[in-house]
Amino acid sequence: MKNKIARKLIIYFSAALLIFAVVIGSIFMSLFKNNTIEIHKNDIERRALNIAETISELLEGSSFSGTQGGGMGMGMGMGGMYMQGSLGSYLRNVDDIAMADVWIVDENLNLLTIGPMAQMHYTYSDMPEDADVVVKDVFDGSTTFSEGFSDMLRTPTLTVGTPIVSGNQIIGALLIHSPVEGMNDAIFEGFKMLVISIAIALVLSIVISVFLAMYFTKPLKKMKSTALVLAEGDYTAKTGIVQDDEIGELAATIDVLSERLDKASHESERLQKQRQDFITNISHELRTPVTVIRGSLEAICDGVVKDPDQVKEYNKQMLNESKGLERLVNDLLELSRLQNSDFKIEMHEINLCDVIRDAVRSASNMARKKNIIIDYAEDRDIFMIKGDYGRLRQMFMIVIDNAIKFSKESSIIYLNLKNNTVEVRDTGIGISREDMPYIFNRYYRIKTEENKTGTGLGLTIAQQIANRHNVEMSAESEPGTGTSFKFEFK
Repeated sequence: MKNKIARKLIIYFSAALLIFAVVIGSIFMSLFKNNTIEIHKNDIERRALNIAETISELLEGSSFSGTQGGGMGMGMGMGGMYMQGSLGSYLRNVDDIAMADVWIVDENLNLLTIGPMAQMHYTYSDMPEDADVVVKDVFDGSTTFSEGFSDMLRTPTLTVGTPIVSGNQIIGALLIHSPVEGMNDAIFEGFKMLVISIAIALVLSIVISVFLAMYFTKPLKKMKSTALVLAEGDYTAKTGIVQDDEIGELAATIDVLSERLDKASHESERLQKQRQDFITNISHELRTPVTVIRGSLEAICDGVVKDPDQVKEYNKQMLNESKGLERLVNDLLELSRLQNSDFKIEMHEINLCDVIRDAVRSASNMARKKNIIIDYAEDRDIFMIKGDYGRLRQMFMIVIDNAIKFSKESSIIYLNLKNNTVEVRDTGIGISREDMPYIFNRYYRIKTEENKTGTGLGLTIAQQIANRHNVEMSAESEPGTGTSFKFEFK
């Protein structure tokens, strides 16, 4: 059987049933045997009491002739008992009435009956060891039981002894010997029925365990197949299992994992494409200034350009290209440091209002080239926080610089501090809805004329600085209307 769970369930069910059967069978057989013996005892005790009572009543109404050998005043002779009338007839048929062997003995264990037992010649030495104890208990007025007569009667026997009373005197002990073969047969039949029941239950348990195993393992096999498909890279696979139990929860978890892997796969593909685009863009941006610098140097070194004014112009161009390369390299290094968890930034108690004013002063110089005004409004002069002055100034400068870059000439950039939120809002070209989800991603650049010199790392750096200061940074934009960046300090 290839299904390991089915095999285990069959073994577990069968073992549990067998253990249960042994325990219950042992208890059942013990209780059944004790109950059967008790019923048998009650039956022969009832018969013994009825016979003893009948004999007592017949003795009270019988006439006797003289005694011989002393003892009972009932016509004894030769260790036997001679009775006339109804008592004699009753005693001759007492075995049939009792449906068992009946003895009547005196205190000395002498038989006092007539009929079939009168021909028996038992002496004291023939009696079992506990016979005198049984007879003594009977003559003390008790009804008692014994199994000691079994060897004497050559068959397993249960004996009950009860007193025969005449007047207020116990005149004899009535012993009824009942074979127990029938009782053993009943116990054996009960045991046989128990074994048959256990065998049937065992077969049913195997059938049920196979059914349950198939029921339980079917969704597990489906989940295994789904997991293998996921491992091969097909993240669209689903289990399709709906169950209100632990297996259903596991299947739902695998389906959630499938969705997340599929989403991560698409995200990974998108990031890979962005990296490729970034490498292409960076290669282009590096190639252009390097080509310009090399060409200018070759022209100067080869003497192609000799005019002092031209040489000065070539040197100025090479300086500008070098600055562009420096900016790109610095952005890459800055982002790498901020994303490194081991890189610690200096946190001190600072006034955020001072940081914003400093950033506005520096940005105003860049804004004058496009005749742009930065309108700064604040609702307080002091807003103390714990942070890195230089990094926070850099964060605001990146956003203000972008606002200047994408704003039209002679426009206004609004910057305000209200409650615990700083907002930078421009009235520029805005950002399209397609671009909005990705503006904080590395290497992502909006492809416009205004952004042709960008590296796609500015907003990523700004967001990393915000995260380091537990500041929530968000953006809203409407194409053709403008863009708003908010920094919520917690």
